[in-house]
Amino acid sequence: MNLSEPFIRRPVMTAVLTAAVIVFGVIAYRRLPVNDLPTVDYPVINVFAGYPGASPETVANNIATPLERQFMQINGLELITSQSSQGTTSMTLQFALGKSIDAAATDVQTAISQATGALPVDLPSPPSFSKTNPNDAPIMYIALTSESVTQGQLYDYGSTQVGQRISILPGVSRVNVYGTKSAIRIKADPSAMWARGISVDDVAAAVRNGTSSTGAGQLDSSAGTAVLQPQGQLVTAADYANLIVGGKEGAPVYLRDVAKVKDSVQDERVNMRFWVRGYNVPSATVIVAVNRQAGANAVEVSKSIRAVLPIIGAELPGSVRVTPIYDRSQSIV
Repeated sequence: MNLSEPFIRRPVMTAVLTAAVIVFGVIAYRRLPVNDLPTVDYPVINVFAGYPGASPETVANNIATPLERQFMQINGLELITSQSSQGTTSMTLQFALGKSIDAAATDVQTAISQATGALPVDLPSPPSFSKTNPNDAPIMYIALTSESVTQGQLYDYGSTQVGQRISILPGVSRVNVYGTKSAIRIKADPSAMWARGISVDDVAAAVRNGTSSTGAGQLDSSAGTAVLQPQGQLVTAADYANLIVGGKEGAPVYLRDVAKVKDSVQDERVNMRFWVRGYNVPSATVIVAVNRQAGANAVEVSKSIRAVLPIIGAELPGSVRVTPIYDRSQSIV
């Protein structure tokens, strides 16, 4: 008796079994995840640290160098690439392929903790790190552009109506919005401050105290109890301009008397430009990056995002244009 004998004696069973293999094979094939790269954990970690106001040389000497000395003691580290710029430094750590990405992340966290004593004491926040993997690159970039909406307002649209709507789609892991947030900028006038006897600390204290949300107590009487509600967080530049920062000769000194207050963005140096043939360069641009979940079908995720973009565009103001500018799934199919 050989292997083929039972299949020859039972042709009906052979036909049914062959058909079942074909059917289940087709079903399994349609459910296979589709991606342009294999699922591999590359042991690469990015480290980032910010030191606002410092020159590239100061950042390199006081932050990058102490961190590099600690990182060089990690086993399995093959390459360190660092770049220091105005107020920031970023480093890329590449480990041997045999080293686990989780073990590398633990070693990096330990090295950062050991280097804390050698870093500037006024560093706003400790260095942070993230795992890097080519598979984690965004599968789609979406541009939000407008001629009339401000840069800060467009960022709010991208992080709320666009980002939150896309993040709940099946297969989407996270949505990052690149732009600059709305902010109130206060530019002090040294001459006006000196004439009124106001210092920078006075202005900072007035802004801090005027925008804090704290309990103010309550008033009790025979008629009842009234809870006092402080002014709380201010919203517009006009609200900030009416803050009292001090007094001179019995008269209050308002913030508008010693500084210029305007609605702006957190970082005025961020200026994104987006150009499409046939359109003028918009005055405001925000980029939305969409990442897929591990193992998710990149083609299906891209299709679901494109299907929901017209719905999102209809909910936004008419002056906001939603344009997909990069789709990684197009290189797969």
